[in-house]
Amino acid sequence: MKDYGALLKKYHLKATPQRIYMINEIEKKGHINIDDLYESLKKSFPYISLATVYKNINAMVENGFLSEVKIPKMKTKYELTKNEHAHLICTKCGALEDIFIDTQCIKDDIIQKSGYTIEKTLIKIEGICPKCR
Repeated sequence: MKDYGALLKKYHLKATPQRIYMINEIEKKGHINIDDLYESLKKSFPYISLATVYKNINAMVENGFLSEVKIPKMKTKYELTKNEHAHLICTKCGALEDIFIDTQCIKDDIIQKSGYTIEKTLIKIEGICPKCR
């Protein structure tokens, strides 16, 4: 098991049992929305409120510990911040999967065409997953 307490402290966040549980659950699921996370948390912390979950998620996003994955027509999902990657989204079942691709050629092309300085690359690719095909 990873030392989530030390990881939280690295991001200037207090290591509470609830936060450690959240991180473990997010890592286990890969991507999770707040409602599903809340339902899971209630099993171990029956008195936790949905507002507390939102507050903790927002603090972890603001500090760069978690990343939001916004998908049209779906609830926002959260993931541990990782190296740049793209998201594959199934248009039938809504499955969400990480795919690590080299985005440098895309960045170079955009820089050349636009003159922008690229700070972050967010790529979402939609299709039909193998289970739904």
